[in-house]
Amino acid sequence: MHLAYPAVLAVLLFSVGVYGVLARRNVILVLMSVELMLNAVNLNLVAFDVWLRDTLHTGQALTLFVIAVAAAEIGIGLAIVLMVYRDRGTSDVDRLRDLREDRAGAVTEAAVTGAAVAAGPGTASGGTPHPHTSEREQGNSAGRQTA
Repeated sequence: MHLAYPAVLAVLLFSVGVYGVLARRNVILVLMSVELMLNAVNLNLVAFDVWLRDTLHTGQALTLFVIAVAAAEIGIGLAIVLMVYRDRGTSDVDRLRDLREDRAGAVTEAAVTGAAVAAGPGTASGGTPHPHTSEREQGNSAGRQTA
């Protein structure tokens, strides 16, 4: 078997993965691109293992380990993306980078830009309750403001 065929395919897969990480803004597509890059590495490991005629099959064993780690990584990554989407309402990388935590006295986006001052930790700029803040947190933030 010629080593050039799987090596070229691995380079193409890795290039598509790098393009996806750099060009895509959706977190799920970025995770899929990272998986493409890991699969390109796996292809190289198996190809070089066969080309070197390794009797211990180290490349194939390492590939199985990388597949197991990638499965755990994608499971944890998707769980984090789901929680962030439920909290923020978006999975756009740029919007997630620009947003700041606005609960429990943390800095809000409005305070960072200087556009407006938030009325409290459970409110958005303009004094309206934040859509993801529970009624209990809104009541607690109102109690802290008067005390």
